[in-house]
Amino acid sequence: MASQLFSPMQGTVLLLDVQVGDDVAQGQRVAILESMKMEHEISTSISGTVEKLLVEVGETVLEGQELISLVPKEISQTGKEAETELDLDHIRDDLAEVKERHDIGLDDRRPDAVAKRRDRQQRTARENIADLLNMESYIEYGPLVVAPQRKRRSVEDLILNTPADGMIAGIGEVNADTFSEEKAQCVVMSYDYTVLAGTQGGQNHRKKDRLFEIAKRWKLPVIFFTEGGGGRPGDTDGMQVAGLDCLAFGLWADLSGIVPLVGINSGYCFAGNAAILGCCDVIIATENSNIGMGGPAMIEGGGLGVYQPTDIGPMDVQTENGVVDILVKDEEEAVAVAKKYLAYFQGTIADWECEDQRKLRHLVPENRVRAYEVREIIDTLFDSDSVLEIRKD
Repeated sequence: MASQLFSPMQGTVLLLDVQVGDDVAQGQRVAILESMKMEHEISTSISGTVEKLLVEVGETVLEGQELISLVPKEISQTGKEAETELDLDHIRDDLAEVKERHDIGLDDRRPDAVAKRRDRQQRTARENIADLLNMESYIEYGPLVVAPQRKRRSVEDLILNTPADGMIAGIGEVNADTFSEEKAQCVVMSYDYTVLAGTQGGQNHRKKDRLFEIAKRWKLPVIFFTEGGGGRPGDTDGMQVAGLDCLAFGLWADLSGIVPLVGINSGYCFAGNAAILGCCDVIIATENSNIGMGGPAMIEGGGLGVYQPTDIGPMDVQTENGVVDILVKDEEEAVAVAKKYLAYFQGTIADWECEDQRKLRHLVPENRVRAYEVREIIDTLFDSDSVLEIRKD
């Protein structure tokens, strides 16, 4: 006696896998229906031989409508099982494409960009992040976005030359070897100077918006590498009043006093990038930094003359006027200082050392008008190697 296979839903027959006379095993797919823009595989609940096809490809069927008539019969599944055995190491084409897109933005796929950083005695944005974080904990946000310039550049060009829209950002753990996962978790963000000079574009503004909101909601410290040239005039996709027509700056200001904001700069930092840096609780800058609210183009456009980037906001100016809190030699030292600063907010530690506190009895002279070295007292009073002096120069 024949048994019927019924449609479990209303839809359109997209494919019939069998013909009259074919043997089918229990659980074998025999048809595909399209319903609500999704494809649904239809499998048999019994084994048998196809007696009749009751529908055709392209036909619309109702829920419960007969699709196929089967004559029940024992069918060996050995051959089918061999055919459908999964290769767990196989990389599908769609996954391979995703992996390739991720790889395009990594340093080892961008040797020319890395070489330019080496010429300037600087590290890449990804190298700085890798030094700062426990990379096993790092979750990057929006690595596959590109600059919103499709009206004047091809998608292929944008994928190759504007990875992550010049903003590498995510969540990871800092000082994870000392503090718990909960205490170590931070938001880290870095403009990528090798992509459109680290300028602020449409997609990297959106990444900032998202991560600033997360930092506020989860009470996460933010470490921001700010090197870059400010607002980007070349974006073409979408409508906006100006480069500042975004939420990022307001959301950034909202974080003040809620979570620690740590700014790190190496190289040029102008305009919008400098606005971000200037709002940080502590500003750490390398000796090669130049920081200014107006870059060369803005200054010249305002009719104030032609200046080189190195003429604007050099460190001998920005340290003496108090803009820079901590001046360091290079990015490696900057990251080490940032980790030390963050540790003040991450909790207590079990292992610590300090000087013999009895020394304090002799560091302050009995003569009340005698000068003495305050830093020596501070270094003795606090835990060894725990003091981080602000605006020393």
